[in-house]
Amino acid sequence: MTTPPTLAVWKFTSCDGCQLTLLDCEDELLALAGRVRIVHFTEASSTVEPGPYDVSLVEGSVTTPDELRRVAEIREQSRILVTIGACATHGGIQALRNFADIEEFTSIVYASPEYIETLSTSTPISDHVPVDFELRGCPIDRRQLLDTLCAFLAGRAPDIPNTSVCTECKRRGTTCITVAEGIPCLGPVTQAGCGALCPAYHRGCFGCFGPMAQPNIGALLPILRINGMSVEEVDRAFHTFAAAAPEFSGRDRAGGT
Repeated sequence: MTTPPTLAVWKFTSCDGCQLTLLDCEDELLALAGRVRIVHFTEASSTVEPGPYDVSLVEGSVTTPDELRRVAEIREQSRILVTIGACATHGGIQALRNFADIEEFTSIVYASPEYIETLSTSTPISDHVPVDFELRGCPIDRRQLLDTLCAFLAGRAPDIPNTSVCTECKRRGTTCITVAEGIPCLGPVTQAGCGALCPAYHRGCFGCFGPMAQPNIGALLPILRINGMSVEEVDRAFHTFAAAAPEFSGRDRAGGT
């Protein structure tokens, strides 16, 4: 009898939302559990088995010295390593610390900051170890997660789009909220994968899936300004879910601040 592949799920600095997306798969998760052996997933079970692991899902960014050590160990024990969510792929909301004084933060938040061991930056997993695949979003899309896991079981490449959120608006028949209603939206420069959820509810894209490949951000900036966003609001929009991404950080934003 063939031994089922092993799956491990790991948490770094994050809110646990992407792990909860896996748990929310419910019936699909039961079917998946029959095809793999989940050997490390502390969000769901106290069972912890040593590696090596066939597939590791890693949620969260690297923000502490201990996480620097752990991410290297997990990479060494994992045949395939998949980062899940904006924190793991782009540093997450906590990457706002990259533009501030971490010592000032800790002195304000903690009564005894001298006991806090933290890094001055929040960085994606790929900054420290090789990553085999990324699932973006805050949180990740359950359909993409299931497709990715099934793809690895079937020995094929995951079917993940590499276009912008605008293409998903077109596919679902959603009228462009920027053109029709003047609502600022990061969809033209954001990686597809969410199904254009926010524009479908008349809300501009948050950019939580991070930058698409070769985004033309310089062309989007004046449109955001025309539709009522100040320079500060534009920076805040790009410095939210994917603040550590060079395209969104301002370093690579032609015409940004």
